[in-house]
Amino acid sequence: RVQLMESGGGSVQAGGSLRLSCIVSGYTYNSGCMAWFRQLPAKEREGVAAFDFGAGSTLYADSVKGRFSISQDTANNIEYLQMTSLDHEDTAMYYCAALSGSCYLTASWYVNWGQGTQVTVSS
Repeated sequence: RVQLMESGGGSVQAGGSLRLSCIVSGYTYNSGCMAWFRQLPAKEREGVAAFDFGAGSTLYADSVKGRFSISQDTANNIEYLQMTSLDHEDTAMYYCAALSGSCYLTASWYVNWGQGTQVTVSS
């Protein structure tokens, strides 16, 4: 059974940084796709970043390019999302997700999700 557990969220002032972590278990971590999404209440889940293990490539939403970076600790099955230059529009619940196969920044492709970690950015 795939389990994903996020941590690292919190409250930060605009311009600050946070690093989110996602511990992965029950899944062949170094294959397929690992991704980060975010969601506001009553809004659709938005793809933020993804890493394709097969292609060795990354995808980023335009809104986070140059500010967010996805990385991996394959020895410990941990996926990271480093977030810098945060602003209030980054406030959301952040989720990690896993997908066997190619990467997409579309939530409907994913069936394996963590419980989320809240990020709040104050002006």
